[in-house]
Amino acid sequence: MSDLLLLNASKTRPKSINLASRRLDRVPALISKLQTLQSVSFKNNSLTSLCDEITHLKELTSVNLGNNHLSCVPDQLSFLPKLNILHLFGNHICELAPNVVVSLQGLTLLNLNDNLLTFLPSQISSLGQLQWLSLARNQLTVLPPEIGRLNELRELNVSDNLLTLLPDEISHLKKLKKLYLQKNKLPRLNHNIEGCVALLVVDVSVNELVSFPYEIKSLSLNELYCEANPLLQELPVSSEQEDEVLCLREAAARIVLKSLKDRTSRSRVLLKFHPELRKSLAAARKCAVCRESFLNTWLECVQFVSSRKVLGVKNNAGVIPLRVLLCSYRCFNVGAHNYYGVALP
Repeated sequence: MSDLLLLNASKTRPKSINLASRRLDRVPALISKLQTLQSVSFKNNSLTSLCDEITHLKELTSVNLGNNHLSCVPDQLSFLPKLNILHLFGNHICELAPNVVVSLQGLTLLNLNDNLLTFLPSQISSLGQLQWLSLARNQLTVLPPEIGRLNELRELNVSDNLLTLLPDEISHLKKLKKLYLQKNKLPRLNHNIEGCVALLVVDVSVNELVSFPYEIKSLSLNELYCEANPLLQELPVSSEQEDEVLCLREAAARIVLKSLKDRTSRSRVLLKFHPELRKSLAAARKCAVCRESFLNTWLECVQFVSSRKVLGVKNNAGVIPLRVLLCSYRCFNVGAHNYYGVALP
């Protein structure tokens, strides 16, 4: 039946054809006759592979292979030079072969929802034109730092996975507008998320967040979703302050960091010859009260803010805690702030 359909279609030089839900367990070789095809759908079939004849369709821009029985991304897709939309949702794909990923550099949309992926190869950075990447309902535990090279990415969906952290390089996604992280195991968001300057929608519901990074205030969010997280509550308790004794490394780091504010400082010159030290100091944070930099010794606090009034979101996310770091109890005891110390359980 499908062969007859393709034979008849070849007489009309079609630009698209729909072979969805036809109980196919193979792609008919006759498809090679449809040289003008730009879009084809094979979704909802029983395909385990593609035929080599599909590589003759050099005009194909969109292929839908959703809801089939594929265990890998078919090699034949590597020979479709104009391919920019690829749907592979609902298969049994457990790994992305690096050589195939590298060959798909023209993709603008990649949908791999509902597969068995546990990791992404570093070669994902080859997809430099990608604008939409959806990896929902897989088994990802980490994202590679190379994901930060997807400079054109507008939407990233990694919901319903096993993520416990995000790479710092996610802050390089300057065009990212929508970030879906719901149903993972994230204990916190990266403080450098402020680097995603175009973010409008963030969904972190059903994770393990106790607070949000203070830097999220700098984003122009329209929507924030954070339901079903163990967010800190404003429940004051009494506490005792410990004596502050800085280790030698922390004390020295603070002196160096302070000296770096002076553009004529000799420290700036010397750091050029110590790349490891420069890398270590690059991780420094600033105290929310005195604005002095510190490295590792800090006091964790939260500030409770209205998501609508302070963050400007349009949906009702309620009052949320923002994570704030202070360099010392001395700064905490300055009375002109509304930060609460976080009590350890």
